[in-house]
Amino acid sequence: MNSHVANQTPTAVRQVELSDLKPIASLDGYQQAYLVFRYYGTFVGRDWVPVRDGVVEHELLQERARAYAHSIWALRFGPRVPGASDLSNVSVIVCTRDRTADLAKCLPGLQRLAGQVCEVIVVNSCPSDDSTQQLVATFPGIRYILEPRPGLGLARNTGIGASSGDFVAFTDDDAVIEDNWLPTLMRNFDDPMVAVSTGIALPIELETKAQVWFERTNRFVKRFELREYRSFYMSPLLAGTTGAGVNFALRKSALPDIGLFSVALGPGTPAGTGDDHEFFYRVLDRGWKIVFDPQAVVWHKHRTDWDGLRRTIYTYGKGVYAWWTRALLKERESTVLWYAPRWFITFQVRNLVLALLRRPSDYPLDLAWAEFRGALAGPWGYFKARRWQQTLPGLAGPDDLLPTFVPDTRGSEEGEGTVPAFTVESKGTLYGSQSAA
Repeated sequence: MNSHVANQTPTAVRQVELSDLKPIASLDGYQQAYLVFRYYGTFVGRDWVPVRDGVVEHELLQERARAYAHSIWALRFGPRVPGASDLSNVSVIVCTRDRTADLAKCLPGLQRLAGQVCEVIVVNSCPSDDSTQQLVATFPGIRYILEPRPGLGLARNTGIGASSGDFVAFTDDDAVIEDNWLPTLMRNFDDPMVAVSTGIALPIELETKAQVWFERTNRFVKRFELREYRSFYMSPLLAGTTGAGVNFALRKSALPDIGLFSVALGPGTPAGTGDDHEFFYRVLDRGWKIVFDPQAVVWHKHRTDWDGLRRTIYTYGKGVYAWWTRALLKERESTVLWYAPRWFITFQVRNLVLALLRRPSDYPLDLAWAEFRGALAGPWGYFKARRWQQTLPGLAGPDDLLPTFVPDTRGSEEGEGTVPAFTVESKGTLYGSQSAA
């Protein structure tokens, strides 16, 4: 199967246990499969393989499994790294906005954590109706908070302000967690210099052309190796390679140095995205560590329709250059002037040129054009977001890192809409979450 056809073909997603390798059957209607390989439950890799007559043959699996021999050897004879056993000092937060159907698939896994952690919190950001609140009410042990103002960065800050744990873990409303997700994230905080622990997001399904293209070109998984990131080894401007907002945890005691999430970045703002990677940038810039742990896994639902994919690619391009603009102007990160033009030429311009040449293995023209336009719109998107952010109630002052909480006054239940005082000092600027009590 050539790469152009493969990029458009519905793909079966299956897990393969290498300790008990068997042919994969019942794949009628599929020409290819996306296999996630595990060894005694531990994730070691993933691969795309052809399907013949509804089956992935045993011989083909054996051939692909050889690529993971080194990983298996390390697992068998290397030191065992258990997950964290005590989760009682962790708060788990999922921020959502008008995606009740996706959230309904996310919450069962989080509810299983409810008795082990400080709390599980759903922050509902500027919803159009009360369907999400009604859904959360059917999950005992999960706390609901309404944040009436838009913006994912603001919603994350609201969740942090409401949390009582020493650590806060985040996932998205369109993701489903593995049972060992949280203990695996938390094991990396034994090192007191680790401020953020990130993990992997694997696709739940690859049934549409849009989902397949996203996984092949913008996948969250690039390796299954434990990695530590510090500014000694890499530019903080490359923080986007350390993980994503769909799967990470942070140490709250580091926030006085790092600060909270930018209210002017992320979905729901004119900047589009970038709140997570801009935060990771400040983690590295302040001298803290980020650990990427491939065993901390969530399963993510990629956009199913092509128009949705195109919008996603546009906002990805926009978000990168929006937060780089913030880094240049607010953090005085002069290396942006070196990285941004080279990144733009190496990726956005190159992808667009290859698409114009109509090489079937490269980006489709409309996606390349969307990312190109997004990159150009990024700086203006940040300036627009700064002005937009000043119109939100409760955000006093000119800085875009001033989260406050506006309580829900529309008859919420006891405890909803209440956030304890939370104050953070960073680089001489006060960041605070006002009490709604």
